[in-house]
Amino acid sequence: QVQVVESGGGLAQAGGSLRLSCAASGRTFSRSAMGWFRQAPGKEREFVAAVSWNGDNSVATDSVKGRFTISGDNAKNTVYLQMNKLKPEDTAVYYCAAKILGTRYSGSDYYTGRHEYDYWGQGTQVTVSS
Repeated sequence: QVQVVESGGGLAQAGGSLRLSCAASGRTFSRSAMGWFRQAPGKEREFVAAVSWNGDNSVATDSVKGRFTISGDNAKNTVYLQMNKLKPEDTAVYYCAAKILGTRYSGSDYYTGRHEYDYWGQGTQVTVSS
């Protein structure tokens, strides 16, 4: 079993910054790709950013490119989402997700689909005021 715990959400003004952290525990001997998703009230959960297990590759959705950066620390089994130039439309609950790849996985893929992930955190609220 893997536990995924997010932290770092809160209230920010438009143009401000927040940094989200996500720590995975449990089957930490296994390699894991990580991703961030968000869900605003009344909307579907949407992909935000993802990173490969080794940090070599990452991707972000168009609406956050140039503003959000995803990064990972394999030694700490932690992934971060640095959010700059925040906009009111970034307001949502942000979820971290982990995809278990196994101990012998040697690729550098990232994953953008909700259904590709195995474990999810409980979410952290991000509210951006105008």
